[in-house]
Amino acid sequence: MTLKHKYKQMRISLLKNLGLVVATLAIGGCHSVERSKVLCEENLEFACKQVNLLLEDAEIAQKIPRTLTAEGEMHWTRDGFDWTEGFFPGTCWYLYEYSQDTKWEQAADHFQQMYEDHRLMPFYHDLGFVFNCSYGNGYRLTGNEHYKQILIEAGNTLITRFNPNVGCIQSWDVDKGWQSKRGWQFPVIIDNMMNLEMLFELSKITGDMKYSDVAVSHADVTMANHFRADMSSYHVIDYDSITGEVRNRHTAQGYAHESEWARGQAWGVYGYTVCYRYTKNPKYLEQAMKIADYIIQHEAMPEDRIPYWDYDAPKIPNEPRDASAAAVTASALIELDGYTDKDYLKEACLILENLSSSNYRANLGENSNFILKHSVGSIPHNNEIDVPLNYSDYYYVEALMRLKKNKSNANGQLACSE
Repeated sequence: MTLKHKYKQMRISLLKNLGLVVATLAIGGCHSVERSKVLCEENLEFACKQVNLLLEDAEIAQKIPRTLTAEGEMHWTRDGFDWTEGFFPGTCWYLYEYSQDTKWEQAADHFQQMYEDHRLMPFYHDLGFVFNCSYGNGYRLTGNEHYKQILIEAGNTLITRFNPNVGCIQSWDVDKGWQSKRGWQFPVIIDNMMNLEMLFELSKITGDMKYSDVAVSHADVTMANHFRADMSSYHVIDYDSITGEVRNRHTAQGYAHESEWARGQAWGVYGYTVCYRYTKNPKYLEQAMKIADYIIQHEAMPEDRIPYWDYDAPKIPNEPRDASAAAVTASALIELDGYTDKDYLKEACLILENLSSSNYRANLGENSNFILKHSVGSIPHNNEIDVPLNYSDYYYVEALMRLKKNKSNANGQLACSE
């Protein structure tokens, strides 16, 4: 453990520690069955109304909304390839699942067709993000064989980035752009855990284990090298592509190489929960629980459970929050709760209640029709700071849908109730 980590608590004020206690007490006492139902229904109904306005804007522009610029103007996904392009169609699929309004099915199908050719682009590790969130949800809900074929082809492209010497899928190419200036050889980022779900699902639907074999190897190597003793995660591990040895442990979007980038921690708990879903290997469940406990118990977690963009950011509490990290975490915790006797659902409910407050959820017709405010893309790149993000909305809606489906426990009550 580094000296900075040993003395981290000295940098956290007594007030924030007190806030954690207050939040813990609130978790234990505020979730009746009826309140949980209202939380889901009210916010999913709002999502339908707000995203319908965003859909109207997207249909006029014939582009996929991503975020807002620093000047408050709409920023659409990039032409060519954009790692976020699957989230808006994916949100439409969830709203179709919720409402059964075919408007959402048609919208999802229309906008995902805009990047269908990207399934054959071997230059990006984000194919799981892009295609599983959109075509994957579409196939799950409709059984459309064309969607299945698109997923298969995207998966075949993704596994070309797997290096058996390393045992991982390479995240970024390093021959151009800002990545080429870092001295990396084979960078793997914690975000890449989110691309494994598509591979596991492909083995399930095709019977071909080549996809899950890659996913398991990637998960195992990441588990061995990405995590510190306290279960916080590095953002980037750079490997030697020949020997598989670790060359560097770095960050690109966090505050510092030894800091704890909030969304990275969320990717980790989500990714290993997914690994357990498909493999039922207890080591993945243990890993997911350790990461979840680290997040929940972190002394820098604000009272409202919406983290600062990095737990070690130097100006806490005067640092931007990241609603996207909170939404990803809430969604993961709802699923994780179903695999263990430990209660993670109360924490998820509290996160969702705070995300659904006026502090983070926009008013109807405001926020350029995105649902959530106050997310962060990458502060080191001076990019997407304190803005809405399409993936923040996606995981927020996903979390609400998961909570809505989580109807009962052994006593016939909502699992997030007392």
